[in-house]
Amino acid sequence: MVIVVSILTCAALVGLDQYFKYLVVEYIKPIEYYDVIDDVLRLRYVENTGAVFGSFATHTMLLTVFSILLLGFTIWFLYNNKSKSKLMNICLLLMISGGIGNIIDRIRLHYVVDYIEPTFINFAVFNFADCLITVGAFILIGYLIVDIIKDYKKGKSEANDSSKVTEDADADIVNDTESVVKETAKGDFDKAIDDISEEAVAEDNKDINDDNCEFVSDGESVSDGTVIGDEDE
Repeated sequence: MVIVVSILTCAALVGLDQYFKYLVVEYIKPIEYYDVIDDVLRLRYVENTGAVFGSFATHTMLLTVFSILLLGFTIWFLYNNKSKSKLMNICLLLMISGGIGNIIDRIRLHYVVDYIEPTFINFAVFNFADCLITVGAFILIGYLIVDIIKDYKKGKSEANDSSKVTEDADADIVNDTESVVKETAKGDFDKAIDDISEEAVAEDNKDINDDNCEFVSDGESVSDGTVIGDEDE
C-alpha cells in the first residue's frame, strides 16, 4: 500500500512539473517573460543545460548520466525501505519526483526548462522540479542532524545510566560488606560476653563449692568434738 501511494504521489508531482513546463513553453516563451509581482517574482523562459539552478551548464551528458544513477539509487533505497522514518521517505520521494521531472527534459529536449526567477535578489532561474529536490534535500539534512544529536544524547544517557548502575552495585557491595563486618564484630562481641559470663558463673560455682566444702568440714569438726566430749564423761 505504501509503495502504491508513493508511486501515485511521485507520478502526480512529475505530471505537475511537466504541466507547468508545458504552460511556460506555450505562453511564456513567445513573450520571453511575465512579471507576476513587480520587483519580486518573474516568470521567464530559460533553457538550462546544467544542473540545479544552472550549475555545470557545459556538462549536460555527464549530468544526465549522474542524475539517472543517483535517481536509481534513491528509488532502490526507498523501495527497500532502508529508512523506518516517514519524514525521510517523504524527503526521498520529493527528490525522486524532482529528479524524474528534470531527467525527462534532459532526455527529451537535451536541456531543462526553467521559468521561476526571483527579481528581488540576484539568483538563478529554476523550476518546480528544482524546488522539490531542494526542499527534500534540506529537510533530509535537518532530519539527519537531529537524528545524530538524538543518538548522541541517547548514547550519553545510556552510558550515564550504566555508570550509575555500576556505582549503585558498588555501593550495595560496600554496604553488604560493612553489614557483614558489623554482624561479625557483633557476633564476636556477643561470644566474648557469653564466655565472660560463663567464666563468672563457673567462678561463682567454684566459690560456692569451696564454701560448701568448708561448711561440711566445720560440721564434721563440731561433730567430732561432741563425740569426744561424751566419751570423756
